[in-house]
Amino acid sequence: MNSERTLVLVKPDGVRRGLVGEVIARIESKGYAVVALRMLQADRALLERHYEEHLGKPFFEPLVEFMMSGPIVALVAEGNRVIEGFRSLAGVTDPTVAAPGTIRGDLARDQGTKVLQNLVHGSDSVESANREIEIFFSGQLIGESK
Repeated sequence: MNSERTLVLVKPDGVRRGLVGEVIARIESKGYAVVALRMLQADRALLERHYEEHLGKPFFEPLVEFMMSGPIVALVAEGNRVIEGFRSLAGVTDPTVAAPGTIRGDLARDQGTKVLQNLVHGSDSVESANREIEIFFSGQLIGESK
């Protein structure tokens, strides 16, 4: 068994539209466990840490502004191959071409904004998941190795 953890963010557009429960339901229906959950208003410092690999890119500022535009929900999902599984469940980044049945394919659309408002973020690797979980939950998880 390859149990792992991933960070999932429900972005401000998803929170504004009342889709947090839908996202969580899809994660749990897939058989993954939600092991940590918090709602927060992300500040610039936290978002700069989270998106540090994009610092200096043209979309960085609009992305940070969007992510600070309202509350977000951060959660940690756990399960066998959850990183790969959640990314499949979320669908491709561009909601216009995301497959039906995925979160983005069913619930998101291109709003014509400076950055894609595509409802969710999911870690793309074990290394990213560990780094991102530490940013949003900094040692607060039960059963977390120190």
